[in-house]
Formats: sequence, C-alpha cells, structure tokens
Amino acid sequence: MSSRPPTLLPAPVWRRLANDHADRTRLLVGDHITRRSRGQKHPVWDFLFDYYMVSPAKLANWHPGVDRGLEGEPPHKKWKGYTTVTVDGTPAVAVDRDGERRRHGSELAAIGRLLAATVDNPAHFNCFGLHEWAMVYRQKTHRHPLPLRLGQEGTDAVVDSHDLKCTHIDAYRFFTPPAKPLNLHVITRDSQPEFEQCGCLHATMDLFKWAKKMGPLVDGELLLDCFELAKDARVLDMEASPYDCRELGFGVVAVETAEGKRQYVNRQRELAQRAAPLRSRLLGIVEAVM
Repeated sequence: MSSRPPTLLPAPVWRRLANDHADRTRLLVGDHITRRSRGQKHPVWDFLFDYYMVSPAKLANWHPGVDRGLEGEPPHKKWKGYTTVTVDGTPAVAVDRDGERRRHGSELAAIGRLLAATVDNPAHFNCFGLHEWAMVYRQKTHRHPLPLRLGQEGTDAVVDSHDLKCTHIDAYRFFTPPAKPLNLHVITRDSQPEFEQCGCLHATMDLFKWAKKMGPLVDGELLLDCFELAKDARVLDMEASPYDCRELGFGVVAVETAEGKRQYVNRQRELAQRAAPLRSRLLGIVEAVM
C-alpha cells in the first residue's frame, strides 16, 4: 500500500458501499441485537462484543479506508479522523493520515510490531485449545453458566494428562492459579511479541481487536472480514472447550481424544489460513500510515 493520493469514490459508489456494509452488519449482529433488546445473555457470542468492547452501531459505521476519498457531502465529514482533500481537482473527504499518525502513532507502531512478530514467529498447532480448560482447572465457579461436559474431576484430569502450551497472553492471564505453573511458558505483556504466533486461535480472533483499534484507517470490508473470522474462531474455541454448548446449538470437538485433536488442528489451520491475508492487509495499513 503506497502513500499516493486517495482514489476518488463518486457519491453513488460510496453510498452503495455504505449500504452494503450496513446490510452485512445486520446479518452478522442481528441476533445479538434481538437478544439485547430482550435482556438476554449469550455465553458464546456476548464475548465478541463485551471483551472487544464494540457495539453493533459502531460496526455498522462504514469507513472507506486510507486509500479512498469520498465525493460530495458524506457524513464522514463530521467524523473524527477525517479531513478534506483534493483528488484530481475534486474536493473529497478522506482519512486524515497525518492526524491519525500524530494522535495514535505509538499505538499503531505497537500494533504493527505485534502483527509482524506474529507472522515471523513459528506457527504452532499443538495446543488443542486447552487454554479454556486451564481457565476452569480445579475451580468451583466458572465464567460461563454452562455445565462442564466431563464434570470438574474429568476436566481436571484432562489438564493433568496434557502439556499446556498456550502462547497467548490474554488467554494465559485467565488461567486459574494452579494451572499457570503448568504452562510451558510464563507469558507477560512485555514478552507478548516473543510468543504471539499465527497458529493461535486467539491471535486470529484478535485481528478484529486490532482492526477496531485502528479506527477509520481500516476500511469497513476489512473490519467485517475480521469480525466474521472472529465469530468462526469463537465457535471452535467453545466447541473445543470443557463447556457443554450443545443446548445452544453448537457441536463438540472432544480434544481429550485423538480424533478430537485431529478435528481441532484441521479447523485451527483453516482459520489461520483465512487470517493470513487479513493480517497482511492490517500490517500494510500500519506501514502506509507510519
């Protein structure tokens, strides 16, 4: 991605793109909005909105991205992070690259370093999703109001019979106190770039976090691609967890068995393959702006 002037989008074009984005957002979050209007919680899907601190309304806001300018009078003209430029003699509204770099340069640089490290570090596909098991290991109360598929003793036995190889700080930090010493690595926030790797299910989900944090620099299509991937990764995360999610319509990936491990790794690899071009696009945006 270069630093050349943005491509001008005529008003009918960007309006269509914005409408398409709104329609796609409704498909992705419509069920969540309905549940929220009824005051209903969901132990699987609420995570994406609560942990990543994003609202459906924010998701529905379409951004053109760093390389496109909008002809006419788009609502973006009043949004933070935008400025007026001239493209081939035509006034246009575009992302204020210089302003975003001044305001968020240190955060963008940190995101870029982490994304680059994730690509450079060797990929691992041998954790089998046991981070979720380590979060309930030898614990009487659990985060989700769901039964444990193998019960507490059975869950603890699975952890005891496996090596914990988690590489993601934001999974590792939720391990129960007796589980943390069982992990192959002691991970801190400072050492996160040393361990982050593209095979990790949560590193895949976190592409949505980085896309959201980059604000108007990220085009709406890429943001929703990252969100949709995070949803699919969340399905595997919970189907392979110790929780029994079948009453919610989910399946089971029994990672305590050889067949379950095979299923997990196959799906983990597919998600990592889908994540690779999205991570590359996010990294390209950081490099273009910085």
